[in-house]
Amino acid sequence: MKKEIPYKHYTEASLLSPQHPVTIYLIGCGGTGSQVLNNLARTHKALTALGHPGFHVTVFDNDIITEANLGRQLFAEPELGLNKATALVTRVNRFFGLQWNAEPILYDLKKHQINCNILITAVDNVKIRLDIAKLFHNRQLNRGADKKNYYWMDIGNSKTSGQIVLGTMEKIKQPNKTKNTIDYLRCITELFPDLQKHEDKDKTPSCSLAEALDKQDLFINSIIAQYAVNMLWKMFREASIAYHGLFINLETMNVNPIKLN
Repeated sequence: MKKEIPYKHYTEASLLSPQHPVTIYLIGCGGTGSQVLNNLARTHKALTALGHPGFHVTVFDNDIITEANLGRQLFAEPELGLNKATALVTRVNRFFGLQWNAEPILYDLKKHQINCNILITAVDNVKIRLDIAKLFHNRQLNRGADKKNYYWMDIGNSKTSGQIVLGTMEKIKQPNKTKNTIDYLRCITELFPDLQKHEDKDKTPSCSLAEALDKQDLFINSIIAQYAVNMLWKMFREASIAYHGLFINLETMNVNPIKLN
């Protein structure tokens, strides 16, 4: 039987040997986003050790740290009352010697452009996903080298399950004479056109860690954040990926990749 050759997506070439750090916007730094930020810093450190200029990350979040955030999210008691983005970025900058940016505001596409190479959304807001998708479909993309839009990674989860979807903002040129390549990766709204119907209606803040754990289990955020940034690591370390997302379920302990097609 002839062996099936798997499809591959090769990373945008300009991101592999850029003249500047790869720019990343991280929208949301709560349960998942706080874990993603730490993993991005570790990945940056590894890439710079390999001769790559690494990342420059800007974090957007207008939330304030409360008692309910301690334990499940990466915050400590002395940080109570501080803005999440400011507290996390200050800590990461000090620990890794970085100069990443914190924007303690609610990201609004009407006010803020997507001036980054890679966009990561880790929010419980369906509207912002739909607005971003509309922007891409209208091809309202930035073209400057450090601002040009290439990839959008969306991370979402419920209490014990979640998904990661890595999409491209436009077609990415693939190597010549390379077979079974995919130049366009569908984004979250293309894979799930009925996304708006599944929006979580309970936006009431939790008053305690115990109450927060009724909504999201203790390790779902950190586990899904590891898988998400590992996908980015493979994009840079191996220059290609064979999957562009996954579904994870901690109840059944199943992880199912989203294959390229």
